[in-house]
Amino acid sequence: MADIKSLDDLKSAVGSAPAAVEAAPRVAVRDKLGRSYATGKRKDAVARVWVKPGSGKVVVNGKEMAVYFARPVLQMILKQPFTVANVEGQFDVYATVAGGGLSGQAGAVKHGISKALQLYEPTLRGALKAAGFLTRDSRVVERKKYGKPKARRSFQFSKR
Repeated sequence: MADIKSLDDLKSAVGSAPAAVEAAPRVAVRDKLGRSYATGKRKDAVARVWVKPGSGKVVVNGKEMAVYFARPVLQMILKQPFTVANVEGQFDVYATVAGGGLSGQAGAVKHGISKALQLYEPTLRGALKAAGFLTRDSRVVERKKYGKPKARRSFQFSKR
């Protein structure tokens, strides 16, 4: 390394460094069957999601979406990535999900669908990212501490 004794020497040393490499454009990631795969997580639920072009059929753990997620709110959560990306009814989804409750599982499948969609069609990434669907919601239940009845709840105080 050359001795740098003045500001001009520093500028010339930095100027000769290679320019920052630009990021390569995103390419579609698909398997030999034409599907894209992603893992989605929410609370304690983990979902494995495969997305491929089709008629809009969603299968979760071998059951139709309307059967597995009976509540309309949970079905709406699963449809959000397609609505935001404006591709309703264009992709079939096959998902396996385990852990947590139904709400966490719906969030995990939604996260997986979003990640798989942007892997299948990189142009959809902007809309999904702007909606916040590619970010894993890291909120989980706090663990119970010893000496306490719940995570933070203390026993009732009694002065006497």
